Amino acid sequence: MHENNSYPSPKRAWLTVGILLVAYVLSFVDRQILNLLVEPIRRDLQISDTEMSLLMGLSFAIFYTVAGIPLGRIADSKSRRGLIAGGVAVWSLMTAFCGLAQQYWHFIIGRIGVGAGEAALSPAAYSLIADSFAPNRRATAISVYAMGIYLGAGAAFLLGGIVVTWANARGAMVLPVFGEVRPWQLIFLVLGAAGLMFCLVLLAIKEPTRKGIGAGVAVPLKDVANYLLGIRKAVLCHNFGFACLSFASYGASAWIPTFFIRNHGLTAGEVGIYYGSLVMVAGSLGIVFGGRLADFLAQRGCLDANMRVGLLSAILTLLCNVVYLVDNMPLLWTIMFFNVFTVAMPFGVAPAAIQEIMPNAMRGQASAIYLFTITLIGLGIGPTAVALFTDYVFQDDMAVRYSIFIVASVITVGSIILLAMGLKPYREARDTLTRWGEQQGQPG
Repeated sequence: MHENNSYPSPKRAWLTVGILLVAYVLSFVDRQILNLLVEPIRRDLQISDTEMSLLMGLSFAIFYTVAGIPLGRIADSKSRRGLIAGGVAVWSLMTAFCGLAQQYWHFIIGRIGVGAGEAALSPAAYSLIADSFAPNRRATAISVYAMGIYLGAGAAFLLGGIVVTWANARGAMVLPVFGEVRPWQLIFLVLGAAGLMFCLVLLAIKEPTRKGIGAGVAVPLKDVANYLLGIRKAVLCHNFGFACLSFASYGASAWIPTFFIRNHGLTAGEVGIYYGSLVMVAGSLGIVFGGRLADFLAQRGCLDANMRVGLLSAILTLLCNVVYLVDNMPLLWTIMFFNVFTVAMPFGVAPAAIQEIMPNAMRGQASAIYLFTITLIGLGIGPTAVALFTDYVFQDDMAVRYSIFIVASVITVGSIILLAMGLKPYREARDTLTRWGEQQGQPG
């Protein structure tokens, strides 16, 4: 098959990244808004910290991961723009459904639907960006897209903080059709409507031609599995190493608002505004810095630059975890800024690393497996692990600070070990890709 290897113009490529970034922001607002609404939702649904953690994590993560792999295979051969638009529509409808929840199981169903819809976004987005930018600019471009994690999480805290403050003064509202709506329910209804309207913006994305080794090659599922088995050491160290960082990140961030409220006496509104602003700034700076550093190292011949940035991030994050034991507020906020910065660094380079070791026709599937791993382990287990320590080990709501510190620190050590072990296998996987391309008549 004849392949057009020219990349889109920088303007077109960055427009694509910008639109995908907004989609990612919306997805993370929908995903993370629960973290600031723990107390009102617990009160209204009469549930425990552990039950609340299942809404934050496992109910979303299971269906996000289950749906991700078949959707990743679709992204490798069908319209990526169309796939993303369908996913946005589904998760927005289900976010609005969460706003109608009257019982715990209603909320569980809504979170399952949000997870299934969001699974369509990132595998297709990574593939679109990889085909829009040359390899030596890819980590930066994917890191800009991945800023959506921190812009979205920060916006969720800010939005939640503003609404909680407003709600304390006003209380429930009566809306046409829906009747009496509590303030936390109104947030979900508004977010769902915003996502549905955004679907029209996705029409501005123009699909780039598929490029690189494996572009235009129809690869049976069996061959994808065999290829992954051939580079399994690199894949396992990469996926589980970054999953440990995701575990630490999700586990901590799910309970940091509660940590500030319980241990430092802040109101939910104050946490939303202060911590939300910090997350948006420090997280965005950290993730783009990680991408720029990886591209800088790659341009100087470092073949495992993306993995090395992940390892550096894990080491720095472990040092910053002391923040949960600090009582001096100015010092706490200073360390928290660096903690969020270092935690953010690897989440652009991790998916960029996959693009460097997989044929084009397998990128979406490999990205979906990566997302399966980090989401099931990170979001699926992280928040609940912290809650279990608080509820069953310490049996004290005020011990949440120690739960976060222990869980985040232990799992970050695991990440350091795995990423260090993965450096050599990752370099070997890049050689495997070159040989595969030569066998297909597509030398790199």
